[in-house]
Amino acid sequence: MGEDATFHLCLTHDVDRVYKRFGALYGTLRDRNPRHLKALLPGTEPYWRFEDVMAIEDDLGVRSAFYFLNEQRLRDRPIREWLSAQSWQLYGDRYSVSDPDIVDVIHRLDSGGWEVGLHGSYESYREPQRLRAEKGELEAILGQEVVGGRQHYLNLDVPETWEMQADVGLQYDASLGSSETYGFDHGYTPLRPFDDEFVVFPLTVMELSLPNVEQRPNRAWRVCERLLEEARENGAVMTVLWHPRFFYENDFPNYGALYRRLIERALELGAWVGPPGELYEGLDHTTGVEMEPNR
Repeated sequence: MGEDATFHLCLTHDVDRVYKRFGALYGTLRDRNPRHLKALLPGTEPYWRFEDVMAIEDDLGVRSAFYFLNEQRLRDRPIREWLSAQSWQLYGDRYSVSDPDIVDVIHRLDSGGWEVGLHGSYESYREPQRLRAEKGELEAILGQEVVGGRQHYLNLDVPETWEMQADVGLQYDASLGSSETYGFDHGYTPLRPFDDEFVVFPLTVMELSLPNVEQRPNRAWRVCERLLEEARENGAVMTVLWHPRFFYENDFPNYGALYRRLIERALELGAWVGPPGELYEGLDHTTGVEMEPNR
């Protein structure tokens, strides 16, 4: 797997929201601008950006992982929570993995060479029955086993969540990291918390942690380039997270262009670029030996 690569770049997307409905009302009130209400027009789904992401990656000859969320919806929560702003944030505008359009895009991603993984729901990081059920439902749709994924909001109890993930049959997790900071805080190689085949891919950078992408994209780019160069110097595995809705230019200007530039520069630097699941398959699980630097 990437034997001549200078380092490895894993591309991931947490599929949190594909609809902008509650978000349209919230954005209108927040910005005092009715432009957000366009998202409520029939046939308009500005956060449905799968085709945009696939087009960028297909053009560059790479693939990524899409982690699908099977979150509870607000109507399934206790009535007392319906007026809670936090509940609207957590459970409003959620999709179902069994929605026909979602099922279709899951199959299109899988047939096109993308990884389909699990984005464990908000409470599932400490509820094994819920996580097992979510994994099973996604696998029934996909028609094959799910290798790994990431917990929603990066929720993690260490090492209990990893033990639970391994017990339900996941082989890797990509939740270890931050939405506020970036860097190789957990080292340059995947972790084996139990000295067995279960692997943790630490998150190096989430788009939310980058400085002022909308108004000063060159500053954000310098951060990304420094991280890529650090990864090359240390033969690292670098994992990035771009939520699909951030490819909607009207709400998140410059994020899509920055993502493309990140991949282009990684390829120029000699990186292997792809989804964590594919890299996982290339690890030596018999000896536990990770990739050597500059391999």
